[in-house]
Amino acid sequence: MKVPILLSFASTLLMTANSLNAEATARSIEIGPDYQDAAELHITSEIQRGTIEKFVMESKDSALYPGIAKNREGTVPYSRKVAVYLPFNLDSNKTYPLLVVQDGTGYIDVVSKSLDALIAQKRVPAMVAILIASGGGDAQGSERGLEYDTLSGKYAEFIETEVIPRVEKDYKVKITTDPEGRATMGGSSGAAAAFTMAWFRPDLYHRVLSYSGTFVNQQSPLNPESPHGAWEYHENLIPNAAKKPIRIWMEVSEHDNGYDRDEASLHNWVMANDRMAEVLKAKGYEYRYVFAKDAGHTDGRVTKQTLPAALEWLWQSYPR
Repeated sequence: MKVPILLSFASTLLMTANSLNAEATARSIEIGPDYQDAAELHITSEIQRGTIEKFVMESKDSALYPGIAKNREGTVPYSRKVAVYLPFNLDSNKTYPLLVVQDGTGYIDVVSKSLDALIAQKRVPAMVAILIASGGGDAQGSERGLEYDTLSGKYAEFIETEVIPRVEKDYKVKITTDPEGRATMGGSSGAAAAFTMAWFRPDLYHRVLSYSGTFVNQQSPLNPESPHGAWEYHENLIPNAAKKPIRIWMEVSEHDNGYDRDEASLHNWVMANDRMAEVLKAKGYEYRYVFAKDAGHTDGRVTKQTLPAALEWLWQSYPR
């Protein structure tokens, strides 16, 4: 595995085959092009392992997301899979920190193994993780797009009012309401959703983990208050707002979506994540930004190499 290289704020990247101008970046670490699973994912010794519970949520039971059709006429039923990671030796009298994972059923293995190892080694606090799928589809006009790419506090409200209460009731667990004890993560639009949860509801979430974040113009339906969708975060919202109590670990890949597109497209993931890091740095946010060489969009090799260390960094300063 290649040793990570620390980069300065003035470091530059040749952006595209379209001869885009190289931009100064705020990258913290460069990894690759060779990747290796983190050791925490292959611990063979006996450790105290958490458990995974699963259930399904039906759209007919949701007040906030009853399902949408492409033409916005009527509703389209869907089922949403949810997995819950419960730490070893769960204590019903204890209040636990929380990790919410968007597109979560695809992350069950890597998240549960990472948490098992990190909790056993006391590198993160014992926590509950809710790994939740979207309502389906992708991008503009889809239920997933509506939930993940919309710039509002609605998705955070959905998790707060329709998901957490069910988890607490069904599994006899107490989840903290302290935003310092709550993290949210995802990849692609799920990462944008994670940041949106903290941005619009910093009273609920202070910690964000992002892989290949969709900080581009993917919002649907259109909103005149944020005409460029999540591109607005680095273009306007973060630079023009007071610093919020958000700590963020973020990653982008060399060959991420739209890496060869120009700025006018508002759909270059590398450019968007570079600019997110730049404005976060300028505003004094606590952030870590990883650039993965010779990797693609939400590259599983990158996740398996980085997630344990990313979670450890994200939960720094929180009591064990």
